[in-house]
Amino acid sequence: MITYDTLIRGGILVSATGRTTADIAISDGRIAAIVAPGTPLEATTTIQAAGRHILPGAIDVHSHHREPGFTRKEDIISATSACAAGGVTTSFAMPNVDPPPNTLERLDSMIELYEQKAIVDWNINAAGTVRAEIPGLATRGIAAFKVFMVVDTGRDYPHMPGIGVHDHGELMAIFETVAETGLPLMVHPHDQALMKHIEEGFWARGERDALAYAKAYAAHDGIIWDTAAALLLRIQQATGTALHLLHTQTSGVIDQLRRAKDKGQDVSAELNPWAVFLGNDWANIERLGSYALSYYVPEKNTGPLWEALADGTIDLISTDHAPHLREEKEPGWTDGWKAHTGTPSAQFYVPLFLDAAQRGLIGLERVVDLISTAPAERFGLADKGRLEVGRDADIAIVDLDGELEIRDEIVLSKIGHTPYAGRRVRGVIETTLVRGRVVYQDGVVIGESGWGRQARPGTRALAAAQQRRS
Repeated sequence: MITYDTLIRGGILVSATGRTTADIAISDGRIAAIVAPGTPLEATTTIQAAGRHILPGAIDVHSHHREPGFTRKEDIISATSACAAGGVTTSFAMPNVDPPPNTLERLDSMIELYEQKAIVDWNINAAGTVRAEIPGLATRGIAAFKVFMVVDTGRDYPHMPGIGVHDHGELMAIFETVAETGLPLMVHPHDQALMKHIEEGFWARGERDALAYAKAYAAHDGIIWDTAAALLLRIQQATGTALHLLHTQTSGVIDQLRRAKDKGQDVSAELNPWAVFLGNDWANIERLGSYALSYYVPEKNTGPLWEALADGTIDLISTDHAPHLREEKEPGWTDGWKAHTGTPSAQFYVPLFLDAAQRGLIGLERVVDLISTAPAERFGLADKGRLEVGRDADIAIVDLDGELEIRDEIVLSKIGHTPYAGRRVRGVIETTLVRGRVVYQDGVVIGESGWGRQARPGTRALAAAQQRRS
């Protein structure tokens, strides 16, 4: 009889299409068998999971790990530790680090850091701001490029020069160059000219605190988001580039996405947890100030966002995990433009959405699709995103009846605080496995630095992308 490495007994397997109770056998980092509960099998290690739900590990394609350059607030080890504790088995790093990975030399250096330090699997979204470098960057196993349409005013981080492009002609040229690689282009939408006009109006009235900052970015029903999305969707239509739209948060953008998809455009969109759990409640903005900002999402958008998650207009969920120190948030009480924008969520977003499923806001199977299956498919990770024989054994074992109290004291990010502190959610991550190895169990990260490896898109996925474009 075959002796497997690990056997997970009696769990309820949850996929994007349904649930089944089964045993999972793991060998050499992959799922080797899925069999009826109690089937006679031998394994070196057995995990009893009766009454627990077994999910494919979450794939977060939008996270800010802060290394290199800003390790005072986060680094690869702390970020991937938070991932492990949160049921996240693959995390993509964003390029607003110092130096940004917009050249081959810089990207190679960053890859070397991840190979040494990451606890979970990873990739890096290279900055597509130097067009001559894009073909070379695409040879390094990356799954996407990233461009910000914003450069900060009033501060020099997190949207610093070197990663932002708001000249429309240059943006279209980047689309065209990325299209030749077959990889998706992630874009942070923003209308710099409109925002300049809007924020100068607030400043002229002497309104500069966090509340003013929140209102400015949401002004005129989110005009800076809607106009930027319209431009990006039109450029995508012209170039055929696979576009992944970030920070979906307005009804206007949702409507535009539906029309684009109806026309068959190659576009996907993501939602970040702050849009439905934090920034969508003005009381949170008043209570927490800049600590609650990422962005203010006026309450009227909440229903349409949940509907778009359910019907597929929004394709996937990513964290936009963005840790900042308290001293970088505190200035927001008097000047919101000086506080660093962004909120952390890598450790808690899966429990937040599991809790939402139990409250009837969304189906559990749809949550699995949004956090795991859809990201794997969009970014060509053929070995991930599903509990199937032959796939990587990236697994989260969760207790849906367990209650988690989110507290600053359990935060694994280096910043040591979370805007979700004080919340109680149903859905506890008990065990996380990355390619068959337990990296988190019973409240403790036990994974080793360097275990994580680059989650590269498969060659068939790239070929299919090229065929779609032609």
